[in-house]
Amino acid sequence: MVIRVPKAELPTELRADMIARLGAVPEPVEVVWHSPKVATSNLEFSARLAEWDEADASLKSFAHIAVAAQVGCDWCLDVGYFQAQNQNLDLARASQVPRWRESEVFTPLERDVLEYAEAMTNTPPTVTDELHAGLLGRLGPAAMVELTAYIAFVNMATRNNNANGISSQGFSDACEIPPAARPGTSSAVVSPT
Repeated sequence: MVIRVPKAELPTELRADMIARLGAVPEPVEVVWHSPKVATSNLEFSARLAEWDEADASLKSFAHIAVAAQVGCDWCLDVGYFQAQNQNLDLARASQVPRWRESEVFTPLERDVLEYAEAMTNTPPTVTDELHAGLLGRLGPAAMVELTAYIAFVNMATRNNNANGISSQGFSDACEIPPAARPGTSSAVVSPT
């Protein structure tokens, strides 16, 4: 995939901050910076998302990877896997998210969260009353609202990156375990540049 919008020049301080935190400037930020208002709003909301703590971090991380795999956003898979490592999550399990239905490493709750993430991502969404009620009963209202909003944001981000032609930047190269291929594909999900 080729970036469809040229990268914009970021303010020096923002560039330096991103390099210090992530080791590189995320290409989605460089592309979206053509509209600083959009980019700033996105960065601010992303930062606020990181502060949410009602839903378990591993459930949100798995949901993020599931959405990215379903939409086909290599950049989101790349950074999602990298973030899972930085959150000290089980990378062997995180790497199996793209093939969660065939994998035996997930708990029933995790499987339901992965199913929910995919159901929210389907067009049109296919969330059932039973799936939602089952999660609500186990997570509680605050965590359910948070998880739902988190998955909705990831959907926006993955679709934005995909439409702009942004692909893997190699963040997940630091991880020791490669992500699994989605069923029906012959290669790994993330193809670092």
